Amino acid sequence: MRNRQNLPERQTILELLKWASSHFKSQHIENPRASAEILLSHLLNMERIDLYLRHDQPLSADEVRRFDALVQRRLRREPVAYIIGEKNFWSLNLRVTGDVLIPRPETECLVERALEIMSARKAAGPCCVLDLGAGSGAIILALASERPMERFFASDASMAALSVAEDNARRHNLDALVTFLCGRWFEPFRPFEQFDMIVSNPPYIPTRIIQTLAPEIFQYEPAGALDGGPDGLDAVSIIISQAHRYMAPGGVLLMEIGWDQRKAVEDLALRSGQYEGIRFIKDYSGHDRILEMVKTASAGDFEKILADRKSICYKKQI
Repeated sequence: MRNRQNLPERQTILELLKWASSHFKSQHIENPRASAEILLSHLLNMERIDLYLRHDQPLSADEVRRFDALVQRRLRREPVAYIIGEKNFWSLNLRVTGDVLIPRPETECLVERALEIMSARKAAGPCCVLDLGAGSGAIILALASERPMERFFASDASMAALSVAEDNARRHNLDALVTFLCGRWFEPFRPFEQFDMIVSNPPYIPTRIIQTLAPEIFQYEPAGALDGGPDGLDAVSIIISQAHRYMAPGGVLLMEIGWDQRKAVEDLALRSGQYEGIRFIKDYSGHDRILEMVKTASAGDFEKILADRKSICYKKQI
């Protein structure tokens, strides 16, 4: 799929934008103009608005060659975020690689609700927050950027993903606020740890569905962060069944789920018998997207075991 011979005669910013947009549109690439703008502004290290302020600026032969290479990658359906290596989430510009999911706008709904809860309980002292399956660190770093007085922990089974998350923490000067640990779900932690809040965006797509998704997703994003097993609930079920063991009485669990999983997830929560106040929060498209529930004060009588503990959270560096 080489189109270099079809490059415009005048190789100015505007003409190259038109050329790239036309090719993207012909291949049914989503948001063809925006994709072209993001790729070219990234290449030229300028803001998108500057592309139009300097629309008649010619590109060098090397710049044209490099832009053509970026266009070819997008034509092969590689996501723009992976091509340029970054994605905006909340107020943060995050580095992303093929080792982590690209943060989605709907996940910001989870961040919004978590911040509301933290603000409401500020009189109770610092909140101890755990992010399970942190990936790029989008959720935990968004929370830490807004509430630096709280205590933050994050785990992921992938060392490569944790490396990306730690890099993002450093680039936003948040590395002193978040402790990252490697392990699958709760493996790096001890039961009765008494987190005040646990947040997670686990894999929740049924295995059979993954290859029906857009090529940008199933060909490029990490399968382990997408595949939720036969019914999409493997990871969700693990978290619901175990989270209460790591939460203080009254602690809150917030978890992103699939748009059509409300009934199944609610059944899992009710069967566990460890939570109350079960509710679902809609995303910007009106879908039930975030599970919210509270550990009951008597869940497993853990408060009796926890009464003698002198500290709430422990720090452990990987």
